[in-house]
Amino acid sequence: MAQANDPRAKKKKRIRGRISGTSERPRLTVFRSAKQIYAQVVDDFTGVTLASASSLKVKERSEGKLGVAKAVGLQIANACKDKNIEKVVFDRNGFLFHGRIKALADSAREAGLNF
Repeated sequence: MAQANDPRAKKKKRIRGRISGTSERPRLTVFRSAKQIYAQVVDDFTGVTLASASSLKVKERSEGKLGVAKAVGLQIANACKDKNIEKVVFDRNGFLFHGRIKALADSAREAGLNF
């Protein structure tokens, strides 16, 4: 993790104090770097990653980073459907709910994930 005075680290700590994933409603966490975007569905009680998706697996990149984020949202929703997960808690991981984070969330919702 970044330095202690990093604003995103402070937001992440505050968010994680309120949000935790259970077996009935796991946590969908998103990480955004400069080039890639990653999503994981985690059960915090057992400490197990139930499903994951990333932009490294996306073939089509013609729509730019926003299009790739939508594709990752679709991937994570389909992976959750395969594991019979319908409801999740969304963890934006300290990032603003804007741009690629919002595109991923909206795409996952459209694919049938409830949060």
